[in-house]
Amino acid sequence: MERKRIAIVGVGLIGGSLAIQLHEKKLSAKLVGVEANSLHAQQAIKLDLVDEILPLREAIEQSDVIVLAIPVDKLVELLPSIIDQVGQQIVVDLGSTKSQVIELLKNHPKRGRYVATHPMWGTEYSGPEAAVRGAFENKAVIICNAEESDADALEWVKGMYKKIGMHILEMEAKAHDLHAAYVSHISHITSFALANTVLEKEKEEQAIFELASAGFESTVRLAKSNPAMWVPIFMQNKENVLDVLKEHIAQLSRFKESIEKEDYEYLLRLIEDANKIRRIIK
Repeated sequence: MERKRIAIVGVGLIGGSLAIQLHEKKLSAKLVGVEANSLHAQQAIKLDLVDEILPLREAIEQSDVIVLAIPVDKLVELLPSIIDQVGQQIVVDLGSTKSQVIELLKNHPKRGRYVATHPMWGTEYSGPEAAVRGAFENKAVIICNAEESDADALEWVKGMYKKIGMHILEMEAKAHDLHAAYVSHISHITSFALANTVLEKEKEEQAIFELASAGFESTVRLAKSNPAMWVPIFMQNKENVLDVLKEHIAQLSRFKESIEKEDYEYLLRLIEDANKIRRIIK
């Protein structure tokens, strides 16, 4: 693939991890960052994630590809003006919700320069220092409404994702948001709620630290995730998140009822039903 001058808007966990891969896979001729957080800007330079930090307008003018790795509320705010400024540059976002931003651009004359993507990878940490080498390898990336993107833009973005080791799925934006609510967003809400439950009931922090098992740690790990990222995701995907929350609450109620009534057979059946997930996740 031809090397491109690439700008990453938001050099945090996702943007920083992508920057490492773009360097290592020789996809970037030059890599600049745009970063509103001055500390993150300093860290991105110190860690050699990007070659320099520029203001957004300068970064757009000097780049062939603009990658948006920012919270989805900021994405909705910035993307229309970014699309206004581009000529033949490619604009790609990495956001976790897609319907709202795609709807926002549907009648834009330069809509074709935009490729809507969601790499299915992340950790509970944030900022440039959380960036991970090899983060995206053997993970899925969703490309939404691919037919609305120009062929050359789509081809380059697909090639980039393949080069960094991802496998590509294409999906309509509304279907993406529905599935993301079921397999990603509910996991975070559950983790946040569990953390709040334990913090409310167990007042001894030392007891939590000393007694928490590996199972608890893995379940509550996502509760450390950045609220500035996740609040906008939940709000933008409100309808699907509420739908899956209702089902989750209903499932919790079944467990509560079986224990209250000492219905061992029902409780056993609920857990056996849950065990069926082994068929999908090894």
